[in-house]
Amino acid sequence: MHSNHLLLEEPIRMASILEPSKASFSAMTKIVGTLGPRSRSVEVISACLKAGMSVARFDFSWGDAEYHQETLENLKAAIKSTKKLCAVMLDTVGPELQVVNKSEKAITLKADDKVILTPNQGQEATSEVLPINFAGLSKAVKQGDTIFIGQYLFTGSETTSVWLEVDEVKSEDVVCVIKNSATLAGSLFTLHASQIHIDLPTLSNEDKQAIMTWGVQNKIDFISLSYTRHAEDVREAREFLSKLGDLSQTQIFAKIENVEGLTHFDEILQEADGIILSRGNLGIDLPPEKVFLFQKSAVYKCNMAGKPAVVTRVVDSMTDNLRPTRAEATDVANAVLDGCDAILLGAETLRGLYPIETISTIGKICAEAEKVSNQDQYFKKTVKYVGEPMSHLESIASSAVRAAIKVKATVIICFTSSGRAARLIAKYRPTMPVLSVVIPRLKTNQLKWSFTGAFEARQSLIVRGLFPLLADPRHPAESTNATNESVLKVALDHGKASGVIKSHDRVVVCQKVGDASVVKIIELED
Repeated sequence: MHSNHLLLEEPIRMASILEPSKASFSAMTKIVGTLGPRSRSVEVISACLKAGMSVARFDFSWGDAEYHQETLENLKAAIKSTKKLCAVMLDTVGPELQVVNKSEKAITLKADDKVILTPNQGQEATSEVLPINFAGLSKAVKQGDTIFIGQYLFTGSETTSVWLEVDEVKSEDVVCVIKNSATLAGSLFTLHASQIHIDLPTLSNEDKQAIMTWGVQNKIDFISLSYTRHAEDVREAREFLSKLGDLSQTQIFAKIENVEGLTHFDEILQEADGIILSRGNLGIDLPPEKVFLFQKSAVYKCNMAGKPAVVTRVVDSMTDNLRPTRAEATDVANAVLDGCDAILLGAETLRGLYPIETISTIGKICAEAEKVSNQDQYFKKTVKYVGEPMSHLESIASSAVRAAIKVKATVIICFTSSGRAARLIAKYRPTMPVLSVVIPRLKTNQLKWSFTGAFEARQSLIVRGLFPLLADPRHPAESTNATNESVLKVALDHGKASGVIKSHDRVVVCQKVGDASVVKIIELED
């Protein structure tokens, strides 16, 4: 399986590039799809799951809880019919500034004209006046500052987003010069003031209400904390979740969207469970020539911390087109080579014309990029970064990966109850899939019994290379060797059914027997 594993540093035969891509288990890099008008039916969601989506994102910056609940019920039906696990991510609104267009009439703005941004939301949105949802903008900006407005922010498409320059401030109103002609269509447009501090809470009252109701009801796996600017934002969100029963297990992914979040990145990474690099907003806050540097630096830091890094805004053109641009295809591959865990699709699946094809295309590009990633160099770099002495778990995880590579194993099977051991194995980026067999633990609140494990299984669906399998709850987390062997047979059967394991393949197993952690190599018979 791995004898043809190329490295970018090696010469690649041009003829090999023309060979058809071989079908594989699936890409190791995960795909987060945003569900919306074009992707909320059971049929489309089922096709998205089959194409490779493993996390469904629900964007609460638009649509009400009832609308999202209908979509989620369709997701559950699709999961049942396809028998494919999918995690749920709630994306908060946060301190997002918006232009309110109650009439929903298209607004045409012409270059060199002036437009007034006003906090008076009673006014109708026109080409002369745009009402916004924030009264403090006039205090935050000054003459010469830049402001971007559009339904999906400024992407270089000069016709759907507008670039404004602040001309003067009049009381609570901000008078701006329009820098490019554009037509704004829809009821809400995002407003982004470049490199300006907005004095609003990261977790708004509306966000808290959505989490307390929709989030609790559906036991969401992830929260995408929009506009995370400080580590304290994550701590406050975690404190809030800790009081909401099962949501104390919900993972928080800090969404880095501006220079403020970038400045405090190290502290945020320490507190968060993962990072989302929101390149749409960051592409506005940062000079274009700096965006790639931030991506490479941030992804590296996430990799070394063993926390998932998610990259956004990769194939914007596929919102309306069946194929990505050459630059976009290369961008996806480079994100994989940089070390990202997942690609997040927004408008491409939310309102795009080709949600299924987009997911499929992303998966194919990721799989090709993974074939040429330099795992040996990555492994050595990670071991060096971790240093000595390693923790017990870290030592076992790195040893399992080293053994798997040396014996050319086709898969690593890891027994885990918390998911931590499997995530540590994935941290070393093995070239083969890691089957994370989550063994549930029985717990009680003295009124009823319940099992843990479902959260842990679904939360690995955003980690590169991890493929979860929920074991039979009758098997305890720490068990006899014989019991683990029966669970192992289930895992091997799953691998065979998926096409990832064949006769005479070698498999590395990482398990706990009593107080000892064991890494063993098995060779399958006919």
